[in-house]
Amino acid sequence: MFNKKKKEKQQKQQNEQQQKESKKEPKKEPISSNRYEFLQSVKEKLHSSSDLIIRYVSPTITVIYVDNLVDVSLLNDQVLEEVQNAKQGITPQELHTVLKLPEVDVLDELNKTILEMLIGAAIIHFDGYSEVVITKISSYQSRGLSAPENESQVVGSQVGFNESIATNISLIRRYITNPDLVNEKFTLGKQTNTSLSLLYIHGLAAEQHVNTIRQRISDLELEDILDSAVLAGLIDDSALSIFPQMLLTERPDRFCDGLLSGKVGIVLNGSSMAILCPQSFIEFFQSREDQNLRWPIASFVRLLRFIAIFISIYLTPIYVATLTYHYEVIPQPLLIPLNESRAIVPFPPIIEAILLEIIIELLREAGAKLPTKVGQTIGIVGGIVIGTAAVQAGITSNILIIIVALGALSSFTTPNYMMGNAIRIIRFPIIILAGFWGYYGIMLATCLLLAHLLRQSTLGAPYLAPFYPPRWTDWPDSIIRLPLPFLTRSGVNSRKPQKKNAQQDKKKVTE
Repeated sequence: MFNKKKKEKQQKQQNEQQQKESKKEPKKEPISSNRYEFLQSVKEKLHSSSDLIIRYVSPTITVIYVDNLVDVSLLNDQVLEEVQNAKQGITPQELHTVLKLPEVDVLDELNKTILEMLIGAAIIHFDGYSEVVITKISSYQSRGLSAPENESQVVGSQVGFNESIATNISLIRRYITNPDLVNEKFTLGKQTNTSLSLLYIHGLAAEQHVNTIRQRISDLELEDILDSAVLAGLIDDSALSIFPQMLLTERPDRFCDGLLSGKVGIVLNGSSMAILCPQSFIEFFQSREDQNLRWPIASFVRLLRFIAIFISIYLTPIYVATLTYHYEVIPQPLLIPLNESRAIVPFPPIIEAILLEIIIELLREAGAKLPTKVGQTIGIVGGIVIGTAAVQAGITSNILIIIVALGALSSFTTPNYMMGNAIRIIRFPIIILAGFWGYYGIMLATCLLLAHLLRQSTLGAPYLAPFYPPRWTDWPDSIIRLPLPFLTRSGVNSRKPQKKNAQQDKKKVTE
């Protein structure tokens, strides 16, 4: 038994050693000082791609770049002109000081040179030197700034992120002109080499959260990464949960508001959605516009959202449970219309409700995926036609159509798209439990839902904060929003950890 444990321990140590060796950086491949050997090695690395451009500037100097990734006008005016006017026998280090460009570097490694070329750099090679000059003059065609489509608001900023990481970070810098705003760069994906920026405000963000995110990103071994939603699913606390633990936002003002509250942000190149964490359950139902409105209006709107969430989740299950098992709770004046409406329906309430919920989801999905004008037409005409035909055919009742439509309308009040999807899905198991066990099934589903939410965390912080564990100071900005002087800036999940014995330390100092 002892020998078996010893062998298992040795095997584990060998596996860890192999993993460490596999994570080691590959050996540096030097740059050839011979022009033709260097060009041949670059062609082999890029598999002789047709968009590889080679320009012989002089008998000893060659410029290489990838077509459509480099600003050609800047290349001709700032790079080639300086190279042609340079003295004979100029070295890479001397040219580095001559070029008047914001980003110029000298490299002696072939793999890094290829990567720089693929992100929009022009390479200047000198025959007889094992170093090249890197001039970063990329020409990235990105979508112009426009209003956010998924997080629209009436009062406040009307600009959203686009797919360029440089543009997005410049937007953040314009909102937060603070030297403590830290930008840490990473590269993810062996195939894509996608740029990523970890943003936080030094002194506000908890060091524990920053280290956790940094470690999770560093531990990722990916072949490719193309969107922030995929990255959020890879680094959150529980990938199996249906509820999101990190906020995806396309609004720079909301992103900056989170950074100023002590949260940590992630911006990924090629994605118009930024990640903000840690994010509690209650914060997914808050909008940035709430801060811009007067406090009575903001509180009313928030309360309306939470009432809409309850309606969206429980209204249809209550209908199913009541008609299946609990007729006695229906008011007597309502019994006659209900019986008349269901007189010709051949299905039990659970089948009727699930069928109508699936039809609503099909209409919603079709309207979302079709072009805007066609999608709106499909949603309106399809809902009216199918609803009227279903009632006339006796497949469903009038009252259930009203209830399902009200539940679908209530689900749209959720400001966050990911959380709205979770609300849409959890209705179905609750309807099934209500059809089998009535109100007891609804209570069982509610208990299971609360148990699941209580077990969730976001970067190790409680998901149901500030209600569990209770933090009274954060309640004024939760379900309601009190006047701004009563609010604290940092939320419970983003507040830096405080010393438990701070009062005792203070007494010791005074003594």
